[in-house]
Amino acid sequence: MQQDKPFRGVFVIVVTPFDEQGNIDEESLRAEVEFCLEAGVHGLVIPANASEWFTLSDAERRRASEIVVEQTRRRAPVVLSVTGGSQWAAVEMAQAAQDIGADGLMAMPPPLKPPLRDGLFEYYRGISQIARVPIIIQNCHPPLGTPMPPDLLARMVDELPQVDYVKEEADPCTHLMSQVSELIKDRAKFKGIFGGQAGRFFMNEAARGACGTMPAWETRHIYYRILPLLTMESLYPMVIYKEVLRRRGAIRTATVRNPSHAPLDEVDHRELDILLDELSDLLTVKGPFA
Repeated sequence: MQQDKPFRGVFVIVVTPFDEQGNIDEESLRAEVEFCLEAGVHGLVIPANASEWFTLSDAERRRASEIVVEQTRRRAPVVLSVTGGSQWAAVEMAQAAQDIGADGLMAMPPPLKPPLRDGLFEYYRGISQIARVPIIIQNCHPPLGTPMPPDLLARMVDELPQVDYVKEEADPCTHLMSQVSELIKDRAKFKGIFGGQAGRFFMNEAARGACGTMPAWETRHIYYRILPLLTMESLYPMVIYKEVLRRRGAIRTATVRNPSHAPLDEVDHRELDILLDELSDLLTVKGPFA
């Protein structure tokens, strides 16, 4: 496990590729891991929101996690998301994730009927009590997330073993990031705060001391160039992630389970053609399905 260095940089959320029948495409998932590593990511995360974890069975979550850990072969840290419907479910997933070989754990509160403040603390305490690797608390906006106040996040970092990181993507994520960082007392224990929300606010987050993002871009000129694609992505989140990866040959199909947004139509595809063509000098890595 890669625990000697703090997590820094771009930790990409790995999408879960499906075949046209909606089954996990394991060959595409392995190819996607190689694609990400060749592109230079600093870490990989699965099964998180962009992985469509909420459509996966527990067995599928475990299998996808196993594949990513196996395929990565310790070339980069792998953070496994263990969000559960209860403290007990999350603890069981965290134990399994560590058995698989996770370098870190990440969890949101239970997405359906989350507990109140004290219950949230107990939820994360349960995970921390069995954790042997760093924990990232994911603070996310609805509908999947349950925003937690900065003082609660700071308390959990200060008091719970292995809770060393926060991923802040509740609204307004930039101000909340600053507030959480300022409230944490144990500066030696606190390893850093990640940004999220597809990297749309990365430059503002970096100015506030973010240690990385899940995922985004590392320089201002690239960030400015990628903004039109990020803007389009905000309309069709899961669909765009997968269509771009499909076009770049990283996965075979752009199939999404239970899509919550309209599929891309002919006009959308033409616009995506233009956006990707304008970024062609940056998109040099090609997958095996190109």
